[in-house]
Amino acid sequence: MIGAMTAQTSPHDAPDVSGLSIAILGGTGDQGRGLARRFALAGHDVILGSRSAQRAQDAADGLGADLPVRGLANADAAAAADVVIAAVPWDGHRDLLASLREVLAGKIVVDCVNPLGFDKQGAYALPVEEGSAAQQAAAVLPDSRVVAAFHHVSAVVLLDPEVAEVDLDVLVLGDDRAAADTVRALAARIPGVRGIFGGRLRNAHQVEALTANLISVNRRYKTHAGIRITHV
Repeated sequence: MIGAMTAQTSPHDAPDVSGLSIAILGGTGDQGRGLARRFALAGHDVILGSRSAQRAQDAADGLGADLPVRGLANADAAAAADVVIAAVPWDGHRDLLASLREVLAGKIVVDCVNPLGFDKQGAYALPVEEGSAAQQAAAVLPDSRVVAAFHHVSAVVLLDPEVAEVDLDVLVLGDDRAAADTVRALAARIPGVRGIFGGRLRNAHQVEALTANLISVNRRYKTHAGIRITHV
């Protein structure tokens, strides 16, 4: 079983996920390509998903011929992978996941979507009927193991070849503890990153909304800030 539950006393207590393949829906965007690059560098087989298989393959080719990344249409990418990351734009989030309900059944689905709006004052969190993007994913994918993670990872940092280690923690939330442990372990496959369990899926709203604050930090200080959890 992927991600068997064990007693954990630190973020380093996690299952072996080195052989898992990863699909990234919405993988042609900066966040998707950045995550794909880092997971491929860690040795994972990565599949970029898009509405257009050709567009997905073009994005995969753009990451470099030496990386194990390929492109497929979203449904085919989801079917081919062990773990699926949703990195799609918020306005297409519900419809895409609902259309893939059958192919995603039984799979770990990692939602990293941040429902944000932007105006003259900057970024702000949008209200979500289900409470958060991750809870919306869980509602439309009742047969999947939905986990929330990777909300605060800068795409600029992920794509920068000069950044060898990504200096941040990834908060991982989920009701399926074994699935959350698998995602924590995947986060730790990126050098410099720790996966930290952040609670149940009902608390995903705060994590998604915090992205608006980080955007404000980044704009004010001209940086690409992440977060670190102390004393863990």
